[in-house]
Amino acid sequence: MTLTATHNLIEQHLVNLSLSQRERLAFIDFNLQFFGKISRGDLIARFKTGLAASTRDFAAYRELAEDNLSLDHSTKQYYRTAQFKPLFVFSADTILQSVSKGFSDGIISDSQPSTHCFEAVQLIHPDVEIIATLMRAIHNQQACIAKYVSVSSGESQRRLIPHAIINNGHRWHVRGFDGKSKSFRDFVCTRFTEVSELGAPSEQHELAHADTQFNTFVDLVLVPHPGISNPKAIEMDYAMKDGEKSMRVRAALAAYILRQWQVDCSADARILHQGCQLALKNTQVLDRIENPQLAPGFRAKK
Repeated sequence: MTLTATHNLIEQHLVNLSLSQRERLAFIDFNLQFFGKISRGDLIARFKTGLAASTRDFAAYRELAEDNLSLDHSTKQYYRTAQFKPLFVFSADTILQSVSKGFSDGIISDSQPSTHCFEAVQLIHPDVEIIATLMRAIHNQQACIAKYVSVSSGESQRRLIPHAIINNGHRWHVRGFDGKSKSFRDFVCTRFTEVSELGAPSEQHELAHADTQFNTFVDLVLVPHPGISNPKAIEMDYAMKDGEKSMRVRAALAAYILRQWQVDCSADARILHQGCQLALKNTQVLDRIENPQLAPGFRAKK
């Protein structure tokens, strides 16, 4: 049997398993690949299964990938072999999230953070009830009445028709139509003191399809900052090709990305020694986004 045929049979076997068992086999596979070992006790502790069930899971895993692990009877641990070939394909993002926050078996389970892999930057998370109300309104295309605290004007009440929740690298925002300004705007989720559903159908011009900036895409062309003496390092950091990285993003999110990545957006890349390792090559794109003032080095045309 060819390698491709064997792989297809394994994939078919995995598809026929229950979701919960695939999760447990993925946990075995993940631990072998990234930690080098796993025991039945690890599986029991993670998924709250019994000894007999964990024994069946390891038997199922060995049936699919017998050469991936070997049991050391003295330690009662299964160890990764030199012949190991992963059954499950994990993206780099999934790997780092799982290693830093802990492999979780579901939404109700607490993660078990790693003592070896960390996220230095932590977002402040909004109140769960606020998020729940906003998400219901988004899902049902309905309006909310929201009490919101602004830096400039303090607390006010407004009618809001949200359509997306966004992590801008610093905070969680909700984007939607603001009845007060009669325009689509972003609101910081932690600044809501109260959100309640109106339940009334929204007008078509208040819905997501009418949000021009959100539905328009722009291209950002990033290059190593000219002040960097060894640009090759920056090219490697951002997987550049021919010294450039092109990104197609929503116009409504472009300024957030430029700020999060500290991209020098001045016309002459004048920001020096302030952490900017990237420069925006096509600065004319700033004319097409609604909040260019958030981009480092931006200056409005006179």
